[in-house]
Amino acid sequence: MACLTRRDLGLLVLRVGTGAVLAAHGSQKLFGWFGGGGLEGTAKGMEAMGFHPGRESAVAAGLGEAGGGALLALGLATPAAGAAAAGAMAGAVSVHVPAGFFNQGGGFEYPAFLGFTAAAIGVAGAGRYSLDHATGHRFDRPWVVAVAFLGSALAAAAVLGRRAQGQGEAQPEDDQEPSEDAFTGGRPEGVEE
Repeated sequence: MACLTRRDLGLLVLRVGTGAVLAAHGSQKLFGWFGGGGLEGTAKGMEAMGFHPGRESAVAAGLGEAGGGALLALGLATPAAGAAAAGAMAGAVSVHVPAGFFNQGGGFEYPAFLGFTAAAIGVAGAGRYSLDHATGHRFDRPWVVAVAFLGSALAAAAVLGRRAQGQGEAQPEDDQEPSEDAFTGGRPEGVEE
């Protein structure tokens, strides 16, 4: 029983920590909290990064992060929450890939870590100290895991494919990626609030 309690406490700590980071990250996009650009600034940033239409992309990324993060922290609908957050982070990774792996150089280390952590929690489940456990795992069934991750993967592939196609058609004049982006709460160069 002691091992099960430690495992569940560990999942609680991981869920709350990861969920809080994701929720704060998404709140920057949706509401402009914590120094973020809000929907307007994030929409402009999304457009600059090749995500069209910008406003809808900003809403989707913000909801995937803020909503997925909040649900992960609560341990409610954990497979869907993990899949949504992982899908949103796939978009962020695509923006950072040209800068390499490490975050200090603008790479994809940070969004990849958040995405993999959210996905792992979604697959593993929320543990005993969660709303999923309190509700008899109504929203945490094996078929929910499969459907949520398949849906998230298909949506991410469609969005990233559309972005890649758009980037192939029209390159920016200076052929440079924005130095900061809406995924990290910053704004690309030249984008004002």
